[in-house]
Amino acid sequence: MQNTPDPAQNFANQIPPTAIPVRSPDNIAPAYRDTPIADLLAYHNLGAEFREHPKPSLLIATCMDYRVAFRLPTDFAYIIRAGGANTRGLEFHISAAVANGVKTICVIGHDQCAMCGVSSRKQPIVDGLVEHAGWEKLEAEHHFEDRAPLAEINNVAEFVRSEVERLRQQFPEVLVAPLLYSVTERKLYQLETTLPR
Repeated sequence: MQNTPDPAQNFANQIPPTAIPVRSPDNIAPAYRDTPIADLLAYHNLGAEFREHPKPSLLIATCMDYRVAFRLPTDFAYIIRAGGANTRGLEFHISAAVANGVKTICVIGHDQCAMCGVSSRKQPIVDGLVEHAGWEKLEAEHHFEDRAPLAEINNVAEFVRSEVERLRQQFPEVLVAPLLYSVTERKLYQLETTLPR
């Protein structure tokens, strides 16, 4: 989700310096070459010419933030969007894609995500629900207190890695990759260059 940059916010909400950029085909990790992850990186970051895809070969789990937009051909990927790329509660949707033949998943978080530190922004969210949704203040406060802890992300990169690990355990025969999207650059970064054994 979109977040108004806060100068006091720490670097947990940014692209970490250890993330690997993709500026040429050689930058794509060997573990991802000849997979839909490599295709995604080539299409989006490198402007590769679109190929025809008879059916989706990739599932992308990413944030609902409207600034996160990918350059992809038609029929290439399923896309699930949820605040902070949090797929908890969406496992059946992922299962449906896997059951349809998808063997590759990528979880894509992004910098400037509003779910990073969301618990510190109670008042504007409560006020917004009162103003725009017609909720009573007490109802909005209870909603925030109940749901914000479930949506909270402390560190974007670490959360993406934890989601990837959880999905790897749930779908052991599926390639699951952690990526980050830079809102400023509109480019994807790799968080890992090797695959677990």
